[in-house]
Amino acid sequence: MTLLPKAALALGAVLLSTLPAAAQQSWKPTRPIEFVVTSGAGGGTDVFARAVQAAINKHDLVPTSVVVTNKGGGSGVEGFVYGTGAKGDPHKVIFGTNNAWTLPMVAKTSWTTDNFTPVAIMAFDEFMLWTKADGPYKTAAEFVAAAREKPGTLRMGGSQTHDTDQTLTVLIEKAAKIQLKYIPYQGGGQVGVQLAGGHVEANTNNPSESIGGWRGGQVKPVCVFRKEPFPPGPKVTETQGWSDVPTCASQGIPVEEFNMPRTIFLPPGVPAAAQAYWADVFRRASETPEWKDYVARTNQNGRFVSGDEMRQVIKKEEAETRAIFAEAGWLVK
Repeated sequence: MTLLPKAALALGAVLLSTLPAAAQQSWKPTRPIEFVVTSGAGGGTDVFARAVQAAINKHDLVPTSVVVTNKGGGSGVEGFVYGTGAKGDPHKVIFGTNNAWTLPMVAKTSWTTDNFTPVAIMAFDEFMLWTKADGPYKTAAEFVAAAREKPGTLRMGGSQTHDTDQTLTVLIEKAAKIQLKYIPYQGGGQVGVQLAGGHVEANTNNPSESIGGWRGGQVKPVCVFRKEPFPPGPKVTETQGWSDVPTCASQGIPVEEFNMPRTIFLPPGVPAAAQAYWADVFRRASETPEWKDYVARTNQNGRFVSGDEMRQVIKKEEAETRAIFAEAGWLVK
């Protein structure tokens, strides 16, 4: 019996869908991979990308070498512009956060999130309020009280402008009825240095960005933006662990929960097989002891998200962020 072209095509699709995933993935890297980090060195996104790189290298999850490059200029615009310039090249992998969709809201960019190929969210990072270890504010309540006494004078350091840190700062101001002076820097690494040096009074770094400063006695976390404190775990300093940090809501800052996805994208126009390949690689990386240790040490939520679920997360967060930005007057005209 002779099949018509359309029938043959349909049969081929059915047969393909029954093949194992490995048989459908016809793409694999053929030259060195570049992990493009949309932030400065030492920040949370940089630490994230290098943790993934280490897990991949340790377990030989890709057949070629992996290098990490930092392109954090313009609050991360540099990295995404670089990614769009690599159209169709799955050897360029872009590491970011929700800056993938927040940046086009506040700046006239040549791209939007829809231009990129979503691959995975590997973790959701927590946020904490940090102060100088030997500074005058031993608790978040003391910091809030001082901010009320001196409106607009206490300096809040943050990673970049009109990004996640400044968004949280706006929410803190609104919830606690205070006014702060926000000062942006390039990446959480710089923000931590500025706080340790006393150039700002506080910041909202992720645990991974300031754990070294906490261990070194330079900075300290005074509250965490979670509904509940962290579960019991090992000590970070000689006397304290993450579970000893109270919630910010209990300290007079009624922002019950705030976290940030750690995202991975590919450039526009890459083959579907490459997208599937990378999603599988990062899923396997998320199952390694090295990655699980990284998530535990940095107190992140290690939930792995890809495919349609990732698109749903992006859609939801875009809508919520747009509402906050609109109220703050940040949306680009």
